[in-house]
Amino acid sequence: QVQLVESGGGLVQAGGSLRLSCAASGRTFSMGWFRQAPGKEREFVAVLTSGGVTTYADSVKGRFTISRDNATNTVYLQMHSLKPEDTGVYYCAARKTYGRSWSLSDYSYWGQGTQVTVSS
Repeated sequence: QVQLVESGGGLVQAGGSLRLSCAASGRTFSMGWFRQAPGKEREFVAVLTSGGVTTYADSVKGRFTISRDNATNTVYLQMHSLKPEDTGVYYCAARKTYGRSWSLSDYSYWGQGTQVTVSS
């Protein structure tokens, strides 16, 4: 069983930066970040495979970076040039297998989420 604990959310002004962390217990393969804005469906943000391949949603490409510290089994999401539309609850997720995916149903484990609020 894998447990995921996110941290690092908060309130930031537009144009600012935040770094989210996701500490994982247990073996993980591909790791992803998703977000959910109020009244909207949860959406894909970024994925990092165990082989180091990354994929980003078009809306965050060039502004967000997903990375991983294998020594501590922690995944990060570095966010720059934040916009009000980036506001939402950010969730870390883990797959039971290799390969990248942007589909929620392909992820077996989820964290509790961390709130990110970007003010204009």
